[in-house]
Amino acid sequence: MAAQQGMADSALRVLEEALGMGLTTSGDTADAVAAEGAFYLEQVTITEASEDDYEYEEIPDDNFSIPEGEEDLAKAIQMVQEQATDTQILEQKTVLSSKPAAPEAIEDFLCNFLIKMGMTRTLDCFQSEWYELMQKGITELRDAGNVPDVYTQNMLLENENKILKKDLKHYKQAADKAREDLLKTQKERDFHRMHHKRVVQEKNKLINDLKGLKLHYASYEPTIRVLHEKHHALLKQKMLTSLERDRAIRQISGLQETLKHMEIGHGVYAPELRVVPNCEKENAPEGPTQKGLREAREQSKCKIKMKANTKDSEFPTNMQPNPNPCLCKENICPAKFDYKLNNIFRLHELPVSCIVMHPHKEFLVSCGEDRVWKLVALPKGNVLLTGLGHTDWLSNCCFHPSGNKLATASGDTTVKLWDLFKGNCILTCEGHTHAVWSCTWHSCGEFVASSSLDTTSKIWDVNSERCRCTLYGHTDSVNSIEFFPFSNTLLTASADKSLSVWDARTGKCEQSLYGHMHSVNDATFTPRGYMIASCDACGVIKLWDFRKLLPIVSIDVGPSPSNEVNFDSSGRILAQASGNGVIHLLDLKSGQIHRLMGHDSEAHTVVFSHDGETLFSGGSDGTVRTWS
Repeated sequence: MAAQQGMADSALRVLEEALGMGLTTSGDTADAVAAEGAFYLEQVTITEASEDDYEYEEIPDDNFSIPEGEEDLAKAIQMVQEQATDTQILEQKTVLSSKPAAPEAIEDFLCNFLIKMGMTRTLDCFQSEWYELMQKGITELRDAGNVPDVYTQNMLLENENKILKKDLKHYKQAADKAREDLLKTQKERDFHRMHHKRVVQEKNKLINDLKGLKLHYASYEPTIRVLHEKHHALLKQKMLTSLERDRAIRQISGLQETLKHMEIGHGVYAPELRVVPNCEKENAPEGPTQKGLREAREQSKCKIKMKANTKDSEFPTNMQPNPNPCLCKENICPAKFDYKLNNIFRLHELPVSCIVMHPHKEFLVSCGEDRVWKLVALPKGNVLLTGLGHTDWLSNCCFHPSGNKLATASGDTTVKLWDLFKGNCILTCEGHTHAVWSCTWHSCGEFVASSSLDTTSKIWDVNSERCRCTLYGHTDSVNSIEFFPFSNTLLTASADKSLSVWDARTGKCEQSLYGHMHSVNDATFTPRGYMIASCDACGVIKLWDFRKLLPIVSIDVGPSPSNEVNFDSSGRILAQASGNGVIHLLDLKSGQIHRLMGHDSEAHTVVFSHDGETLFSGGSDGTVRTWS
C-alpha cells in the first residue's frame, strides 16, 4: 500500500508539472520521442472476424485408447480417473495469482496522459524512475484491492453499526441478568445473615441455659452424694438382714427337723412340748421378734412346699456318642462346591442374625434384628409361623432335638422358649444382665445353655424353670456356646480370644484353648464331634483336635471378620460367613478354598441342608439366599 501511494503521488506531481508548463502535443514530438527510444501505446484497430470462416483444427489423442473386455474396461475407468486427478493437480498448480489491477491502470493512465499532452520529458523522467525502481525491487506491487466508493463505505459502516447494536443488545441483556443475579445474591446474603444472627442468638441463649443447668445440677450434687451414701448403707443393711433371715430360716428348719425326730422317737413328749406353751401364751400379745419368726417360718414352709412340687432335671449319664446312622462312612455324600445362587427370600426389614435348620423336616427358622423370628417352608420360602415377643434384636436361635420347641436369644437379656405347635412363648429365662448372644439345647431336651455379653454363661432347667448353674471364667463377652453332641460338655467362644470346655453338671471349666489373636466370634463341633472349628474378628479360622485339645491348622481368609462357621452333615466341608459378603467353603481333605459371591453386603450366618445339596446364608440386607 505504501508503494502504491508513492506511485500515485509521483503521477500527480507529473500532472501538475504538465499543466503548469502548458505544453501541447504534436506529431513531431511523438516522432522525436520514438526516435529517442521511449515506449508508448499505439492505437490499433481490431477487426472482428466471422466465426463461420474460422477453421478448427482437430488434434488427435494418441495417448488414449479404449481397451476391450471387462478387465480392460476396469483399467480404462482407472486410467480416466487418474487423468482426471492429474488434471485437477495441474489446475491447482498452474493457477496464477491475478496481477494487481490498480497499479497497471495508474501507469497506463499516466503514460497515455503524458503522451497525449506532449510531455515527453516528463514521460521520460517518470519511466526512467519508475522502471529503475521496478528493476531494483524497491517498489513492490501488492494487491491493493478495489478502491471503495462512498456507497460501499456506507454499507460497511451500516453493517458495522448493526453488529455494534447487536453486541450492545447482548451486553444490555447480560447486564440485566447480572443485575438480577446481584439482587438475588444480596437477598440470599441478607437472609443468611439474619439466619446466622438468629442462630448466634439461640446459641448464646442455649449457652446461658446450659450454664444455669450446670449451676442447678451442681447444687444437687451434695444431695445426690448423700442419697448415694444412704443407698449403699441401705443395701448393706439389706444384705445383713437377708443373711440374718437366712440364718433364722436355717435355725427354724433345724428346729422343725428336731421336732419331727422327737415326734417319731418320743410320741408322748412331742405333743406336750408343743401344746403346753401355746396354751400358756394363747392370749399373750405377739412381739416383733415372734412376728418375724412366724413370718420366716411361713416363708420357709412355702419354699419347702415349692421345692417339693418342683422337680429338677438330671443330666443323663449313659448317652451314645454317635446315635445318628447317617454319619456312618458308607453314607457320607461326596463333597460339593459348585453352589450357585438359586433364590432370595426377603424375610426381614433389618439384618438377619441367625439361620437354623429343623432337625427332621424341610423347614428353617431365621432370626432378625427386627425382633421377629420366622418359620419358613422349603423350597418355596413360604412363611408358616412368625414369633413376636422380644423387646430387642434377636441374636441366635436353636431347635429342640424333637423339633417341637424353639429357643431364642435376644438383646433384651432374656432367653425365650416357644411352642411351635401353638406359636406362643411358653417360658422366659431371665438372669443375664446384658445382651444374650447365643443359646443351645442339650441333646436330652431338658436343658438350655446361653452365653451373654456379661461374660457369663448359664444353664437353664426347662422342667424347674430356673437357672441350674452359672459359668464364670471368661473376662470378656461370651459370643458363642454349644453342647458337644450327646454329652454333658459345653464349648464357649469369647471375646477374650479363648475357647473354653465346661462340664455342665458341675459348672467347672475343664480346659481352655488359646491361639486366636482377636475376638472369637463363633465355634462349633463337627457332626461326629472329633473336631472344633472357630473363627475370629480378623478372618482367621482355626481347627482343633477335640480329643487331644490341640490346634490342627490355621487358615486366614481375612481381613474381613468371620461371623459364623458351620460344617455340612458329613463334616468334610466348612462354610464361613464373611464380613465382606463372601461365603468361603473350605475342603478339609484337600485344603482348597472356594468362594461364593452373591451378597451385596455383609454375610452374618450360613448353614447347610441335611443332605448337603443346598446352602443357606443370611445377610445384613434382611434377605436369606439359597445356593444349590
